[in-house]
Amino acid sequence: MADHSIKGKTVLIAGGAKNLGGLIARELAAAGAKAIAIHYNSPASKQDADKTVTDLKAAGVQAVSFQADLTTAAANTKLFADTVAAIGKPDIAINTVGKVLKKPIADTSEDEFDAMFAVNTKAAYFFIKEAGIHLNDNGKLLTLVTSLLGAYTPFYSTYAGSKAAVEHFTRAASKEYGARGISVNAIGPGPMDTPFFYGQEAPDAVAYHKSAAALSALSKTGLTDIEDIAPFVRFLVSEGWWMTGQTILINGGYTTK
Repeated sequence: MADHSIKGKTVLIAGGAKNLGGLIARELAAAGAKAIAIHYNSPASKQDADKTVTDLKAAGVQAVSFQADLTTAAANTKLFADTVAAIGKPDIAINTVGKVLKKPIADTSEDEFDAMFAVNTKAAYFFIKEAGIHLNDNGKLLTLVTSLLGAYTPFYSTYAGSKAAVEHFTRAASKEYGARGISVNAIGPGPMDTPFFYGQEAPDAVAYHKSAAALSALSKTGLTDIEDIAPFVRFLVSEGWWMTGQTILINGGYTTK
């Protein structure tokens, strides 16, 4: 029977320098991962990536980081090739990369539309493609989407729309990669207490989101905390392997499908 534990496994995390990605890296290290490659998007995140790599090494994990803009197929190919060269073929590949825009359709420019779909859709597609090529058999592949996939709301058309495609990519990849024992899923957190959320929201919208989930009163922030998401990631890339082809909204009752 295949080993679905994290112990001794090799991991690649896109967007793994900070926030949820950084927490996932540290938790998988604590769960026994052997080697972890951290991707970060821009030089502005290098300090965070360096800190995460330092923490992973202190935990006894082989760790490296790579900077790349993943909005081209070639960049994804290089990221996986660099990872394989540095730490070996990954057993687990997780893509937390995303870009958010809150704007009425009437005010959205073509450049904004293209940028949203480049980050949230194209990058996700080619990450999934390269994972299918490079993951070891019985591997795990996970993509971060959004709980807005279960919402009926204005202003997030390009964000939710560009993430919606990943749900279909996930189903297709789970069928195509399943014969090799690879599980493929997507998770959609609710609004998370990170800078990624606050940069788009006015104070009245923040107040609404902090009260919108059924379990908001039990959250330390009212929002989804990254600590609420990491256990589900850990489960899906280990003993939760039998779940595949699914998009799971993890949000304390903020939206549902």
